[in-house]
Amino acid sequence: MPTLSHLRSAAPTSGCPDFELWRHGYGAIQHSPTTCTSVKAMADQLVADGQQPDTATVFRKLCALDRLTSAGLWLVAHMTYANRVNITGQPLKARDFKKHPEGHTGGALNMVPAYAAYLALNNLTGETRSWLMGQGHCVAAIDALNVLTGNLHPEQLDRYQGPEGLSVLASDFYSYRQRPDGGMATPLGSHVNAHTAGGIIEGGYLGFAELQYAHMPLPGESLVAFLSDGAAEEQRGSDWIPRWWRAEDCGTVLPIMIANGRRIEQRTELGTQAGLERFEEHLSDRGFAPVRFDGRDPAAFVCVLYEMEKTLTENGRQAANGEQPYPVKVPFGIAETLKGFGFYGAGSNAAHNLPLPGNPRMDTKARKLFQTHADRLWVAPDELAGCIHQLNEHADQQRPLERDHALAMRNPPEPVMPEIPQVSGTCSPMQAVDDFFIALVTANPDLRARVGNPDELASNRLNGILAQLKHRVNDPESNEESVHGKVITALNEEAVVSACLGNKAGLNLVASYEAFCVKMLGAIRQELIFSRHQREVGRPARWLGFPVIATSHTWENGKNEQSHQDTTFCEALLSEMNDVSRVVFPADYNSALAVLPGIYQGRGTLTCMVVPKRERPCVFNETEAQALARNGALVVDEDTSNGEPVLLIANGAYQLSELIHACERLRDTGTPFRLVYLQEPARFRQPRDVHEAAACLSEFERERLFPFRLHRRVALTHMRPEVFRGHLHPLFPEPRQSRALGYINHGGTLNEAGMLFANRCSWAHALAACASVMERPPGEWLSSAELAAVEGRGDPSVITGGRG
Repeated sequence: MPTLSHLRSAAPTSGCPDFELWRHGYGAIQHSPTTCTSVKAMADQLVADGQQPDTATVFRKLCALDRLTSAGLWLVAHMTYANRVNITGQPLKARDFKKHPEGHTGGALNMVPAYAAYLALNNLTGETRSWLMGQGHCVAAIDALNVLTGNLHPEQLDRYQGPEGLSVLASDFYSYRQRPDGGMATPLGSHVNAHTAGGIIEGGYLGFAELQYAHMPLPGESLVAFLSDGAAEEQRGSDWIPRWWRAEDCGTVLPIMIANGRRIEQRTELGTQAGLERFEEHLSDRGFAPVRFDGRDPAAFVCVLYEMEKTLTENGRQAANGEQPYPVKVPFGIAETLKGFGFYGAGSNAAHNLPLPGNPRMDTKARKLFQTHADRLWVAPDELAGCIHQLNEHADQQRPLERDHALAMRNPPEPVMPEIPQVSGTCSPMQAVDDFFIALVTANPDLRARVGNPDELASNRLNGILAQLKHRVNDPESNEESVHGKVITALNEEAVVSACLGNKAGLNLVASYEAFCVKMLGAIRQELIFSRHQREVGRPARWLGFPVIATSHTWENGKNEQSHQDTTFCEALLSEMNDVSRVVFPADYNSALAVLPGIYQGRGTLTCMVVPKRERPCVFNETEAQALARNGALVVDEDTSNGEPVLLIANGAYQLSELIHACERLRDTGTPFRLVYLQEPARFRQPRDVHEAAACLSEFERERLFPFRLHRRVALTHMRPEVFRGHLHPLFPEPRQSRALGYINHGGTLNEAGMLFANRCSWAHALAACASVMERPPGEWLSSAELAAVEGRGDPSVITGGRG
């Protein structure tokens, strides 16, 4: 990493005493000549724009910012190492330190001047911008400054604002204390979480904030995005923001990369002068306008953010008026700093976690080092209170707390649901998705639409969406492309799902091959966890739910070899909590159409829809499809006239067809059966807590569809049978009399019938399973040639029948 010496030299002077006081800095904070010049220009502009009464007021507020920043650095260091703080600045005793210190100290220290500057900029301009932080492990900086300024949710306000509040904060940090139910006992976490005032993304998976931020703010809103140099260096798609940003449907975005030059164990490529220069050139080539500045100085952050916002606003105005083409240059701030600046060990690998050479509780040298470096950062309580008062003028400015910024309070109006007629005959269930989403977007023009598309929208039968919403491109070459298209297309599943995850103000749809949806899991799971935690603390997310559609799926993608045959995505999401993560398997056009309104009426939920793209027979009429959407399962057929029936459970479109075929054989031989289609499996699981219980059916409702007295059961599932059976063990009360058939990792270049046969999921294999649980010979329903095929001794074509 460069030494940053180029930012230090004699600063310009001024006759204004307030400017001179600020220019001399405070503690570890110093101001370069470049920053001093920028501050004077910004002060003049703020006064000219009527946002501040005079430049002296601006300089006084920047003095307050220095002291708030220093106090934040001081508090972050205490949160890592100490069980209590002494606000008088007196040395702590050995017993005041933690037995097991913990924290992402270096990154959090780097975020203190950044977040403090964000707060100060809002005060200087009288506007509450939104913020997010991609490096969520730096949350100590956010919590420390929020506690100091009183920008808190009620549970943190009650706990951390009393006389001993700062000591309680330090003690709570990484305390690992639990409630009797096993949950965290304190409203604090290792990453941004539901207790973090204004937090909207956990930031546990580095790189996803970089993919989402351009799609977040609406026109008229402004978002400050704090990003990681490691993620910016490595996350594919983080440099595509100018491809997507349009003034007509996007708010102002202000990306700031904290270039501290270090990962956990080694420096980043950006930690060298050459690497940083190459990155700057790369950003310029990709449509950004990079701005390097002193990332140790909060005033430098304020000036750069102020200028970035003005620049992008003007660039967007010119593009919207046709004075320049898209893409416009997007300013990108690069905050050059040392990891852990402001405390001992800055710039070292140790700065990431525990910068001191030992534990101050046991090590006298470490304790002295802690106190020496903390002393430099300490701010007298009375002085600090005055500084905070200068920067906390929300009521006078008639603006919300940063806790309640626009993106944190997303609550779009209830969408108007279109009415689309059901169909009969045979057609692709994906056509229902296409018809519904186009009608939904048309009926709700004020809700911004985004479609995440890794590739082949037309191949996945979403032709109407493509024709009406179009790929977003800079230079259209066909009628399916537009500069203002709503379809975000990139051969990068993480990038396209992030476009929709970021668009919490509108309507979203993501569609991909089932096998490649797996690449979205990290981004989706982070979203689900955050939404779930918001529910648990009583502030549920209010963004509109949407589907992530897994199509061209395992059972119909044999033409593309086994890399395209994978049921992991729906299995993984079935493992998440059902009240935020739904998994549905509509079998035909009508059932797909019926389930979609509930998906978009949900709040803070994502739904995995496993949908065939090939034509399928319409099995369900409108009434049946609505019942399926409402209850998650439906009795499709039954013949109980000759005794206790075998219970057949179909999960998946192709699986339903196979069991319907099997039922024909059972009926022909007078064998009693009940066939149930299971569209939403998780509704029938054993709920894992009270929140999930609200999304599951009661035992009474489960008994109505799956009577306990029917012990003999055969299930045919889209998924791997072990996963299906494990999640739905209540549906298999007698394991020895139950069989589950599903994907067993067999495949290749095969047609649909061949895939079913290869995985022992054909109608004939289902009948063999029935024979097993009923303890009857399979020859009652299968010919000798069919039985030989099922047992691996004969010709598969007698089962597959050349179907494809």
